[in-house]
Amino acid sequence: LSGNTRNCFLTVNPDSYRNLIGKGLRCLLDVPHTSGQDVYGNANHSSVRFFSQSSQPLGEKIPSLLISSVGQPPCHFAAWNIQINRSFHTSPSLQAAPVPLFWIIVKPAQKLFAIILGRSIRNWWKALPPNKRELFKESARKNKWKILLGVGSLGVVFIMFYFTHLEETPITGRARLLVFGKEHFRELSQMEYDMWMEQFKSQMLPETDARYQVVERVVGHLSESNKDIPQVSALKWVIHVVDEPGVNAFVLPNGQVFVFTGLLDAVSDIHQLSFILGHEIAHAVLEHAVKKASLVHFLDFLSLIFLTMIWAICPRDSLAVVGQWIQSKLQEFMFDRPYSRTLEAEADKVGLHFAAKACVDVRASSVFWQQMELAETIQGQPKLPEWLSTHPSHENRAEHLDRLIPE
Repeated sequence: LSGNTRNCFLTVNPDSYRNLIGKGLRCLLDVPHTSGQDVYGNANHSSVRFFSQSSQPLGEKIPSLLISSVGQPPCHFAAWNIQINRSFHTSPSLQAAPVPLFWIIVKPAQKLFAIILGRSIRNWWKALPPNKRELFKESARKNKWKILLGVGSLGVVFIMFYFTHLEETPITGRARLLVFGKEHFRELSQMEYDMWMEQFKSQMLPETDARYQVVERVVGHLSESNKDIPQVSALKWVIHVVDEPGVNAFVLPNGQVFVFTGLLDAVSDIHQLSFILGHEIAHAVLEHAVKKASLVHFLDFLSLIFLTMIWAICPRDSLAVVGQWIQSKLQEFMFDRPYSRTLEAEADKVGLHFAAKACVDVRASSVFWQQMELAETIQGQPKLPEWLSTHPSHENRAEHLDRLIPE
């Protein structure tokens, strides 16, 4: 969920998983009628209160939390620790779905062609005698309107291509660019699934493991509660729990759910786990992998024109390399990363709706990010500007969820 983060986490004793299995999810999935003194009584301050319960040093025990609901016996979670762990994220280090194979092959070839073309134009211009250069300049001045018309026509083609490939996003109704066929993309996601299964084949937890059963119940409850949504009921959700300390989870476009045990140790309770998995399911349902790949492919194709111009105009190859790097960074920070943050915010909103329909205490979503923000502060991590990240900051994410929770 967070791409540039944050190394201090809350971990729970594995016995709590057996506690969840034994007592069921009733007292955890029912929305508790809590008072202002309960752990979620005030979403804006509960994470601060959580860490201030004890003045003990980091790593020592903190009194256990009590989560209860009306008509049910109280459910105790094991005592919590604060410990240093690896960076938190719930997207795989690779994309959740592979880009189409032809893109992988064609994309480098396109850039190489643009570089060769631009460099050839530059060398051709340098080799021209001065009198012929003047003739070309004079001809360009005489035909400037024709040149502008040609450039304008090319721009119209790109605009028409963009608007003719817009579709409506399921659930949210927002317009999105789709360059690739969704079915073809799902077929390729099967290839990535096979890759993950090969990589983690010796680390997969059996279905009898309590941790596997917790994830299975949460995903099953989320999908059953949202089965009225066609995009949710159309996918078969298959659970894979990987015995891996990395704090990670992701869902492939074909419904394959991967959760690392490090994530199960990092979340504070079943409500936070439900929101995180709802967020990842939302990524798959909203087909964010297809949308992101489509936008990047469209921008890369458009940037070929500028790449050719850079290599044609720059007098030396070294300057052209610098210009190419600047162009790629401008594209990344002006388009790619802002769009990625938009998709994350959209997945937060839809994932929150999924969790609410499953009767999860949605206030836990905001508390989770407040805890991550507080953990970062305790550890003294430097705060990077949000525009450098592919994900919203913890603080902005918590505020965004607080605004959505009443709805």
